[in-house]
Amino acid sequence: MDERKAPAGVDPFAPSVARMYDYYLGGKDNFAADREAAQKIIEILPNLPDIARENREFLIRVVSHLSRQGIRQFLDIGAGLPTQRNVHQVAQDLAPDSKVVYVDNDPIVLVHARAILAENERVVAVEADMRHPEALLRHPEIREHIDFSKPVAVLLLGVLHFVPDDDEAMRIVTALREPLVPGGYLVVSHGSLGKLSADQEAEGREVFSRTSVPGTTSRSYEQVLAFFEGLDLVEPGVVPLHEWRPRIDHPYVRDGKAGALGGVGLVP
Repeated sequence: MDERKAPAGVDPFAPSVARMYDYYLGGKDNFAADREAAQKIIEILPNLPDIARENREFLIRVVSHLSRQGIRQFLDIGAGLPTQRNVHQVAQDLAPDSKVVYVDNDPIVLVHARAILAENERVVAVEADMRHPEALLRHPEIREHIDFSKPVAVLLLGVLHFVPDDDEAMRIVTALREPLVPGGYLVVSHGSLGKLSADQEAEGREVFSRTSVPGTTSRSYEQVLAFFEGLDLVEPGVVPLHEWRPRIDHPYVRDGKAGALGGVGLVP
């Protein structure tokens, strides 16, 4: 994108996590500052673009599965920039009456999302921050669009690793699970990269210090599994993203390296 044409309220010279993710996916909705920051992270984690694509494929398979289970309401938190095969496209292809709320705290995400969704009355984009989950759940647009007395799928895809504090991450998940009635679902994908060197961690912190997120962290299988405590895990449980019900033609199954974990939990 052209820095001179940045939407009002958007700083094109400060890297955005959402635009960096767009770059990992091969998109064009990013500025030079985003590309520079993304390249520095790729130098630390060379397989990051593959992980981003696996996360997108995971989203498509999960939303397809949940739609076939009868879910018609999706709350996608930390949705990021619209790209191909978004939640509403996947869900509404299978069930046109599906409702989707996209939530993000990045102004440019909302500019893009609202432009794309202007003529789709069953989909809205809302500005809110998952770090304040109670306020998010009270948001009038969300309450108007989502009926929490019926099953809802809450999607937290590739966002919790931007909450470095373990207690805060669990607090967020607990609060967002609280209004879900039986038959609802929690979906989580999370970076799980193992130990990085001190130099790699320092380089990563320096890059993200210029964005709106407080930092990043990798969590283990046991830590990701804990987000689903009390829920019925959908088979195959918490696994590397490319192992969650892969399509036969899934193009991103590589050598089994765990770059990110994902799971789906049903509210009993």
